[in-house]
Amino acid sequence: MNERNETHDIEARSFVESANADECDFPLQNLPYGAFSRGNDSDSSLCVAIGDQVFDLREAACRKLLDIDEDISEACQDDCLNSLMGLGPERWSRLRGELFHLLHTNSTRRQEAADCLHSQSEVTLTMPVCIGDYTDFYTSVHHATNVGALFRPENPLLPNYKWVPIAYNGRASSIVLSGAAIRRPNGQLKAPDSAAPRLAPSQRLDYELEIGAFVGVGNELGSAIPITEAGDHIFGLCLLNDWSARDVQVWEYQPLGPFLAKSFATTISPWIVTTEALVPFRCPAATRPDGDPHPLPYLDNPDDALRGGFGIHLEAYLCSAKMREAGCPPHCIARSNLRDMYWTFSQMLAHHSSNGCNLRPGDLLGSGTISGPTAAARACLLELTRGGAEPITLPDGSQRTFLQDGDEVTLRAYCRREGTVSIGLGSATGVILPAR
Repeated sequence: MNERNETHDIEARSFVESANADECDFPLQNLPYGAFSRGNDSDSSLCVAIGDQVFDLREAACRKLLDIDEDISEACQDDCLNSLMGLGPERWSRLRGELFHLLHTNSTRRQEAADCLHSQSEVTLTMPVCIGDYTDFYTSVHHATNVGALFRPENPLLPNYKWVPIAYNGRASSIVLSGAAIRRPNGQLKAPDSAAPRLAPSQRLDYELEIGAFVGVGNELGSAIPITEAGDHIFGLCLLNDWSARDVQVWEYQPLGPFLAKSFATTISPWIVTTEALVPFRCPAATRPDGDPHPLPYLDNPDDALRGGFGIHLEAYLCSAKMREAGCPPHCIARSNLRDMYWTFSQMLAHHSSNGCNLRPGDLLGSGTISGPTAAARACLLELTRGGAEPITLPDGSQRTFLQDGDEVTLRAYCRREGTVSIGLGSATGVILPAR
């Protein structure tokens, strides 16, 4: 795993003044990767966020502002991050270090670097990764227990949960960037007292507050990634909202699991925060209660147990159409923390490849809904409203059991710790449109 280095210096400042503001998501110590286009130009360029600006990596590479080798330079001039992701942690770190120095207040090429900056408000952020495969895990034991209690009160947590990281293979083609509208899906619905299902718009549409991890260097088909090396295969993290049609899900998931209830849309944030930027916010993996089984050897690594977690604060906000019309701010409905994951991202990746499944640069792993031990940390409406039995009340007086047309859901995430510079993951937003 990465160690702290000069790019984590809490005294370092950027010549981009907006990056030095208190609680800015994108200070010099962050430098998350994304992609953007300008005006009517359909061609995307890679970039990093710095304050309220984007720094154009293609332009910087073409101008030879960075002391990097040819492979990194070519990757910076691509329109997606996959080539850079495949170069591995040493080159990721090299590029990050060069960007840190170039955007520092002491930069010797300050004016040339400034020529590569564009205001975020004047560009269009685009999908930064060609996502090949998407796998969504189920790593919050609190979420699994809360949901299980709704459907199996006598046996909420299935016996395999504490032995094996549970996941399903999702749909990469329907992953969209923050800001894209979400169309309410149609699906087969079956009421308990009905003899047959019917095709209709979902009435129990939900969000899920998650973090996504992008795979960097992959593995060959038939090989496995050892748990001791798994962290070096993770490029970075983003926000992820795994929109879910709960009424479709409950009818279709037996015996093979989620399908159309999940595949209609998944939203991710536009910025990928590197694992190196997150080093100061590493923390121990969640403590397992006495009596829980010890992970099998291929999932067991003392270093991962010591600092395989991430202290990332997560928040979910809901804003109805009526609230937006009245100028009301979004209402926070859930707060949780990634440190509560039962399985770490390294364990997820090691397990995913343990049967010889080949992972590739740009593959996406979802954490699953990250709920915590308190009621306020229940990170989806299914949990918050106890399956619709206990509606939540919004500031405009309206109530919600599940999402209504016009509702806007925004996920946010940030890292704060004494003795560090706070960084953020930005946001992931989607507005619900009526079903077709």
